[in-house]
Amino acid sequence: QVQLVESGGGLAQAGGSLRLSCAASGRAFSSYTMGWFRQAPGKEREFVAAINWSESSTYYKEAVTGRFVISADNAKHTVYLQMNSLKPEDTAVYYCAARLGGSYFAATSYYYWGQGTQVTVSS
Repeated sequence: QVQLVESGGGLAQAGGSLRLSCAASGRAFSSYTMGWFRQAPGKEREFVAAINWSESSTYYKEAVTGRFVISADNAKHTVYLQMNSLKPEDTAVYYCAARLGGSYFAATSYYYWGQGTQVTVSS
């Protein structure tokens, strides 16, 4: 069992920044790849970024490349999503998730999920 707890969401203006955190705990969580997904009202959940705990590989949705940065702190068992140059279309509930195998980009590959944190970007 892996537990994931997100924090750091909130309200930002367009062009602003927010940093999301995902604290992981449980058995063998370091074996998992960690991902961030988001879901806007009326839309499907979509991949945002992923990283493995050694930070040797990172993956991004094209729309956030150059604006968002995913990182991991092994000592703190925490994954971060630094979001810069925010746009109103980034507004969504953001979820942290853990994956053992399968596509990095597919939500169905992720077995454990956090409860989500709301990010709202005003224009």
